[in-house]
Amino acid sequence: MPSPAQELSSTDLTDGLTVVVKRDCETCQMVEPVIAEIASVLPIRVITQDDPSFPGSVDREHDDELAFSWHHDIETVPTLIKGRSQSEDERTVGWSQAEWQRITGIDSLGADLPVMRPGCGSMSVDPNLIDTLRTRFAGDGLAAREVEFAQAEDPFEAMFERGWTDGLPVVPPTRERVLQMLEGTTRAPDEVVAVAPPDLVELTVEKIAVNAVMAGCRPEYLPWVIAAIEAVCNDTFNMHGLLATTMPVGPVLICNGPGTKAIGMNSGINVFGQGNRANLTIGRAVQLVIRNVGGGRPGEVDRATHGSPSKISFCFAEDEAGSPFRPLSVQRGIDEG
Repeated sequence: MPSPAQELSSTDLTDGLTVVVKRDCETCQMVEPVIAEIASVLPIRVITQDDPSFPGSVDREHDDELAFSWHHDIETVPTLIKGRSQSEDERTVGWSQAEWQRITGIDSLGADLPVMRPGCGSMSVDPNLIDTLRTRFAGDGLAAREVEFAQAEDPFEAMFERGWTDGLPVVPPTRERVLQMLEGTTRAPDEVVAVAPPDLVELTVEKIAVNAVMAGCRPEYLPWVIAAIEAVCNDTFNMHGLLATTMPVGPVLICNGPGTKAIGMNSGINVFGQGNRANLTIGRAVQLVIRNVGGGRPGEVDRATHGSPSKISFCFAEDEAGSPFRPLSVQRGIDEG
């Protein structure tokens, strides 16, 4: 009987053959006897991603943190690799009888199996894990400092107590969530988009993404949030003036173009009301940026006597198709289309 799975010995390739598998893959289960046959005549390093007891017929290493899989770009399992001097000579993915026979030099290998069978997705490219793995192994490139809460702290309550919310719960902006949010734009995380009043703090794409996460945005909303920040954080709009006045005013974000439908914005029934995620969270993200980065908090520079719901979010799409009027953008001098 083979010994229990060993911890991963190294992320380096060893000379000879290496195969990466997982139990949650029918093709990997199908080739288990093939791997055992190879192991009976040749040295082979077997690395399992999920179940440390699989494959039970050979000795194996458990890639529990997916370090080997990440560093060697394993996208499909099974993957059979031939290495030499810690570098890769060649690989084959899935099951191809001809390729496995050629790489191993065993002519009769898997003779009773189908000629070909596609593999399964590697755990290292699982969308639910990839941002965590990128942070762990490649560095995420984020500049924001990470705030750690005590184990007994509720993160939602802790963020409220620290004054990071608009009074409503916010989504904890973990590094993984911020990385996912940044997938919504091609702009660099460290690009300075604007300067946020009242404290005149430089707003990078990353800082905007952090607050977009907190507001509940989806990644595809991020370009709209960035555009809104560019629109309100300039001398012409005078966001500082909106904060400093005692009047109950806030920015109104009117969005138009085909992109509004692509992200599901509401331009019809209950357009100013509840129920539409894009409308509410895009406007909310802008206000959180001004509050958390720019320092525009009520009772401080924000001197509104009564305030209004627009100081939380007031954002909607223009019903260009159903309106008898020209789009607002055209009225403001932007070419139609």
